[in-house]
Amino acid sequence: MIETPEISIVSPVYKADTIIEQLVIELKSVLNTQNITYEIILVDDRSPDNSWVIMQQLSKEHPEVTSIRLSRNFGQHPAIMAGLDRAKGNWVVVMDCDLQDQPKEIIKMYTKAKEGFDVVLARRTKRKDSFFKRMSSKFFYKTFNFLTGVEINNEIANFGIYNKKVVKALQNIGDTLVFFPIFVKWVGFNQTTVKVDHSSRLDGKSSYKWLTLFKLAFNTIISFSNKPLILFLNFGIFISILSFFGGLVILIKALNNQIVVLGYSSIIISICFFSGIIITFLGIIGLYLSKTFNQTKKRPIFIIDYDENQKIKLGK
Repeated sequence: MIETPEISIVSPVYKADTIIEQLVIELKSVLNTQNITYEIILVDDRSPDNSWVIMQQLSKEHPEVTSIRLSRNFGQHPAIMAGLDRAKGNWVVVMDCDLQDQPKEIIKMYTKAKEGFDVVLARRTKRKDSFFKRMSSKFFYKTFNFLTGVEINNEIANFGIYNKKVVKALQNIGDTLVFFPIFVKWVGFNQTTVKVDHSSRLDGKSSYKWLTLFKLAFNTIISFSNKPLILFLNFGIFISILSFFGGLVILIKALNNQIVVLGYSSIIISICFFSGIIITFLGIIGLYLSKTFNQTKKRPIFIIDYDENQKIKLGK
């Protein structure tokens, strides 16, 4: 009979060949002090450096470590979902590989979870990121909260511990565009937060570029909210109403012989009114089309190229 680990640690890996070994060492140092079984799942998001080579070596040296490689670079959040798909623990910890999420905080979150919570999220009160990253994150979440009506705190990211029933709910969502913190918020359950220390990146710099962040923000808002379409719909209705009253003004002027250019009145009224109608109908069609389009593609959010070990390997 295969033993089920108490905790599974899932960490997506990208451009982290100088960090991964230290991550595994610190995780083992923390978890070996607890009388619990655990597994460490590293997911290589097709990193262009030597991360995969080092991950394979770590799996050979440490029986608790399982390494998975995706077929291409799918992104951080699909990589997390790939790790969740392999996790067997009663509790699953999701954390970044750059050691800004500190392994020592896992015990704090696990202890809090045992009080009866299904999700315990790490709240970074003093982020050690760059000024640009902090500001862009704050701007993104404020915009997202406005457009979706979902309140997401920019102090909270992926780092947290999740009950296996929450993980199962996350896997059943079925959306092709993945943004992990929003998924966690959406599934609900009994959630809480704990304050954690946030460290500076051990080595290198974040792989997220400005254009990448903008693309992620745009796609996430479009995927999780129809409010932009509703705004355009309302704008179209506003233009229609405005053009109607504007047309009345032009018509009155034409009847009072205040407009001497023949054909001007009918052209302006037609352009304004039908432009508003067209924008309105495009907004309505867009509402239905966006929902249909997102649900019919049914593409996998990740593809596994190589699973270093299909066995469950436990540490205690």
